[in-house]
Formats: sequence, structure tokens, C-alpha cells
Amino acid sequence: MDGLLLRFDAPLMSFGGVLVDQINPTDRFPGRSLLAGLLANALGWDHADGERAGRLQARLRHAARWDIEPTLLVDYHTVDLGQAHLLDTGWTTRGRREDRGTGGATKGTHQRWRHYWANGVATLALTLRDGEGPTLDELEAALRHPARPLFIGRKTCLPAAPLLLGRFQAANLREGLAQVPQADEAPGRPRALRMPACWPADEALGQHEDDVYDLRDWRNNLHRGSQRYAFGFLEIPS
Repeated sequence: MDGLLLRFDAPLMSFGGVLVDQINPTDRFPGRSLLAGLLANALGWDHADGERAGRLQARLRHAARWDIEPTLLVDYHTVDLGQAHLLDTGWTTRGRREDRGTGGATKGTHQRWRHYWANGVATLALTLRDGEGPTLDELEAALRHPARPLFIGRKTCLPAAPLLLGRFQAANLREGLAQVPQADEAPGRPRALRMPACWPADEALGQHEDDVYDLRDWRNNLHRGSQRYAFGFLEIPS
């Protein structure tokens, strides 16, 4: 198996769990919808490329581990959507006009609880099933020189270092992930004594298995579809 190795090192990360009302949870590990969105952004795709992003998502397989375990941070924020300056026309960072809607969601006080992982470092191994779309070489090139600034889950979650570590050759994703030395610790961020990890359940047994709803319906902007993952710990490479 040939694949890519990524390292997520950022002050804040969010892995987009299933949304209920105004509560925005984060999954324990990054899922395929997050990775597809990140790679699509690196390739320079936009919202009109939802079908391409969906095909890329369907081809992705990955495993992940926490080298430095994060802490959970809940960000509560509120805004009065009826303020005059919020009703005016806005402009995107790409110089495009952006008008507000007129529905009920544009009025009143809006509350939201967004969950983040703070001060963690995660390592990922990913590969592609056969199919139409970008190759691993094209994804590697896009991660080295992304078309736009990359973020990990939300636009506020900017990486502290380049995401791409390199390539791997292994029998499966779990073995590829286990090849990578553990990230260096930093003040206030000790290494995990054992690295919590997840990998596709059809590769190897773990301490337990579960269905993770990590597939996004890009046209309707909601999560739909799951994959079964094994969860356990990886030994620290010597």
C-alpha cells in the first residue's frame, strides 16, 4: 500500500461531529469528510465542486493517532443578527459580493456552542481506493503548495506547521501509521504514554469497534453515511 502521512499540529482543531441544533461537537479523530474538504481546498476546488469532493471522499481510507493528547475547549458565542451592519451587503476575501438572506434565521439572537480540541498533535496515514479523480501524487503536490490557506476543520483552526510529512509503504494503514516517530513534546504538551488511535475495522482488531458517521452529503450540506473503525492504542516507535 502506498499512502500519504500528515501531521495535524494546531492550537485549535475541530473534527466536525454530527450537528444537533446549536451544539457543534467534535469527533475524537478526523473523518473522511474533513479530509476530503481539506484536500479539495488544497486543490483549489470550491463549493461548486461538491460532486468531485464527494467522489474523493468515497475513495479515502485513513488511520489516525494522537501523539500529544488534546484538551476539550467549548466556545460559547452569541450575536444579535438583526443589527443594521449585519444586514448590509458584505464582501468575501475573494472580492465577491455576499448578500444576507431574509428568512427567520437572519433575525433575533443566535447562540452556538462550538467544540474544539486544543493543543494536541495528531498523525494520519491516508490512501486512495481506485477511481476517478486526483492521484496520490497530485494530492501530495497540492499539500506541498496548496491553492489556498489550509485549516483543520474550521477556518479559525490554522496549522502551526506544514501538514504533509511524506509518503509511506506498508501492508495497511495501521502499519503505515506505526512507522512514524512520535511528535516532539513541548512545554505544557507532554507526549501520550500510549497513543490513542483509530483505523478501518477491516484491517486489524482493536479494543473496540464503532460506526463513525464521517461521510458528508455535499449537495445538501449534512452528514450521511458511516464507516466502521477500530479503536485502540499504538506502540510508540523506537
